[in-house]
Amino acid sequence: MTPLNGVTLAGLLADEKRLRALSAVALGAGSAAEVAATAGLSAKDAAAAVHRLTEAGLLVQDPALRVAVEALRAVAALARDAQEPSEQDGVPHLRAFVRGRRLLGLPSQAGRRWDVLAHVVQETFSPGVDYDEAQVNALLAPWCEDAEVDHAALRRYLVESGLMSRGSGVYRLGPDAPAPSEGERLVRGIGLT
Repeated sequence: MTPLNGVTLAGLLADEKRLRALSAVALGAGSAAEVAATAGLSAKDAAAAVHRLTEAGLLVQDPALRVAVEALRAVAALARDAQEPSEQDGVPHLRAFVRGRRLLGLPSQAGRRWDVLAHVVQETFSPGVDYDEAQVNALLAPWCEDAEVDHAALRRYLVESGLMSRGSGVYRLGPDAPAPSEGERLVRGIGLT
């Protein structure tokens, strides 16, 4: 039996007969004959689909057929873990604030906030590339879907933290941005940034 993972699961359920058989069992069919009747499959196709799904660990016979929900949960956990940073990445507290490429929020503790912001920068921007504000906004917007922080605030946090620099309408990673314009210096001087 091959270990069940997202790819294996997708391959199994890409076959319409197996998908219909799994659905029939989920709806209460407890035998291959009931699967055939519920799913509108021939007895031979239903038996083959049930056999393959049982062999893969998606169906269990105890005594009636049932969906192995625990196997589906395990596949979901594998997929979730593949998208999240792990404790081996050296920053275990990112999990509380980042899921895949989505921010759940920003920590109030400065060190942890910097770690989250550094993760966003690392995953989003390339060194040595100049970005205008519209590009930065477009790249940060997906991180902020359903988050407590919007892309404009996130952009400001990145500049304030020193992870990105801004000058003359150009954003860059790190402190190597072009010198700010006179207007930007004035705005900063009176504390409006």
